[in-house]
Amino acid sequence: MANLTLSFDQNLCKPLYMQLYDHIRNEIRKGLLEDGEKLPSKRSLASHLKISQNTVETAYGQLLAEGFIRSKPKSGYYVSRFEDYPTGTSDSEATGSEEAAREYTSELAYDFSTNTVDTRFFPFSTWSRITREIIHDENRELLKTSHPQGEASLRMSIAKHLHEHKGVRCTHEQVIIGAGSEYLIGLLVQLLGRDRIYAVEDPGYVKTGMLLKSNGADVVHIGLDREGLNIGELEKSDAKIVHITPSHQFPMGMIMPAKRRMQLLSWAYADKDRYLIEDDYDSEFRFGGRPIPSLQGLDNSDRVIYIGTFSKSLAPSIRIGYLVLPPPLIEEYRKRLMFNSSTVSRFEQQTLARFIKDGHFERHLNRMRKIYKGRKEKLVAEIRKASFGRQAEIIGENAGLHLLLAPRNGMCEEELIEKATAMGIRLRGLSGYFSQGSDTGFKSTVLLGYSNLTEDDISEALALLDLAWR
Repeated sequence: MANLTLSFDQNLCKPLYMQLYDHIRNEIRKGLLEDGEKLPSKRSLASHLKISQNTVETAYGQLLAEGFIRSKPKSGYYVSRFEDYPTGTSDSEATGSEEAAREYTSELAYDFSTNTVDTRFFPFSTWSRITREIIHDENRELLKTSHPQGEASLRMSIAKHLHEHKGVRCTHEQVIIGAGSEYLIGLLVQLLGRDRIYAVEDPGYVKTGMLLKSNGADVVHIGLDREGLNIGELEKSDAKIVHITPSHQFPMGMIMPAKRRMQLLSWAYADKDRYLIEDDYDSEFRFGGRPIPSLQGLDNSDRVIYIGTFSKSLAPSIRIGYLVLPPPLIEEYRKRLMFNSSTVSRFEQQTLARFIKDGHFERHLNRMRKIYKGRKEKLVAEIRKASFGRQAEIIGENAGLHLLLAPRNGMCEEELIEKATAMGIRLRGLSGYFSQGSDTGFKSTVLLGYSNLTEDDISEALALLDLAWR
């Protein structure tokens, strides 16, 4: 559409943005603006009507919250007319807007989820070229069953990458390839035994505890302090196995210092049946300071099991993860569990092996680090610009792909999320990552994952949050 034209009544007490909101809403209800029709950009409409962009933005924000329009990233705003809209013009028609908003929230315009990555930058041309080359070679060995631990070429590429970039000390013989962390955690429970108690971080990645329990393990939750897993709590528990995220704790975002890492190793060394599972799920993305070597690289007594995937660094649908087992455990695996077939296609394994070996993976990581760092800096800057930003606390912004935000504007966590949802923004509260009955110590805190939002998206979403949280 070219533009909208209306006359503002300067004598009304009603603000300009409400007059603009009323006009567009009525045009939609009358059918004069059709479903899917594009609205003028904020800049264009502001220039045409001789009003500020903030006025247009506020009006659009209200229409978005009530479901009259929808937003498409990098495209603009579009009419979202529901069939059950009444066709009159009286104010009594507004009773249906809340139901429309509820229907709309199933597909919110801005999603700050932490389980996504920006797949728009996936190197499809390189990946497909390598795949074609592998298939074109007509290597009929690819059609046969893979080694139970996975392709040797991929295990070698992973071992080399981990040693160079994470300080992991291993050979490819210690690496096991599997279809994601879910499968690998189940394999670990088979290997380590269901008769031991497994400890997980509290707060932490909820799915980890669920996976351990679903595989028959007993699970205890261990709280955190400022440096990570609380050693005092751990020592009081009966846990033998501990799952931790030392390079970037989820969801708190802390990076475990060397002193705490050594304390954890000392705990593990105190009993021959104790092990640490080091989950390095997104440590590739660190935006400040020197790289921190892995906990596994500090281990001199074969007590650290290293686990990782390519879900954050490449894409979630690439179901390839890996375990690095200490030599005694890999021997135990070969004695008891080598009957398991490899759960990842040989074609995909060899493609990824070449992708890493030829340097494409490192180049892709460098590119994504730059992109995500820009988004993180944009998000922090927009938070500080917002009205709630003066007293807000930002936690864990120096690594990973999310941060924690405590607006400290007097709203509880539930209210923060509800008001954000009404504006078309999906958020998750920190309380959802704590075990039942634990005292969070954190009030009114939400997670903001920024990996799948452009810098423009971030600006628009924070402007709406500023309106919602005033």
